[in-house]
Amino acid sequence: MSTLKTRYTLTQSQKMMIFVLSMSLYGLSNMFTELIPSVQLGPVELSVEYFAFIPLTLCMLFHPLYAAVGAAVGEIIFGELMLGQFGGLGELEKFITFSMAMYIAGRMVSDPKNRRQVGIAAISGVAIHQFCSSVIDIVKVWVGVEELEAVKGLAESIVIIEGVGFLNDVLFSGILFALLPTMYLVPRLYGKIEPLLGMKPRERNMQYASGGGNRLSPKLAGGGLVLALVALGAELLSESGWSIGEFELPGAESNESLLIWISMLAAALIAALAIIFTLRRASRRRQEAGQLDG
Repeated sequence: MSTLKTRYTLTQSQKMMIFVLSMSLYGLSNMFTELIPSVQLGPVELSVEYFAFIPLTLCMLFHPLYAAVGAAVGEIIFGELMLGQFGGLGELEKFITFSMAMYIAGRMVSDPKNRRQVGIAAISGVAIHQFCSSVIDIVKVWVGVEELEAVKGLAESIVIIEGVGFLNDVLFSGILFALLPTMYLVPRLYGKIEPLLGMKPRERNMQYASGGGNRLSPKLAGGGLVLALVALGAELLSESGWSIGEFELPGAESNESLLIWISMLAAALIAALAIIFTLRRASRRRQEAGQLDG
């Protein structure tokens, strides 16, 4: 006998609030990572890739689509446009692969209180994103749209470099800044933060309004493959001289530090306004409910 699933539906204002929170909080965290120095070991760069626990937490607690897309948009606005530079068509690859990985990770979690499930989804989200990025970088070198800066005479060095970079990003950034904080935050915030947005926590018998259940499906895997190919095509076109929309404002590079702080301030302001709005809205709802009960 099949189990009747309850639809997990959101109002337009709730979807917008999830989008804005994810955009501003992840945009703010991206600026922090810009201030953290990296370590160069030959052709391999060890660095903090991103604070992925922010979009992962929002994707698992709320609707993964709006949280994932919001985070990807936040990276473009606060990490590109407000710094006076934009990669044009080339940014599409990062947008697609990152938002797709976060969305899939969010869909993998049906029970936010299950730490094991949350942990597997968190590290899977980072691994999917880094794997797609590594494969695209390898393909760019193999088709000749990007030169290889590596060991001369060693044709496989691009695979070695990307493989080491993949392991670094997954094992270093993935564990420290995605797996551990997400496993801690999601179960603790579950049931506490949702009422602030006027929503009920997701239950195990709920499925998203978009259909397909909460877990992975052949349809989701097929859609992900198509998006990955679109990302690859956009990146190849960009590296071939078709980077439509690419620009860099005069003085952007020389004033990068100042622009980073301005971008951080803007992201923090938007996040604060969104949080204040949600708190006031929740307070008003409680007052209205109290008046009705009275």
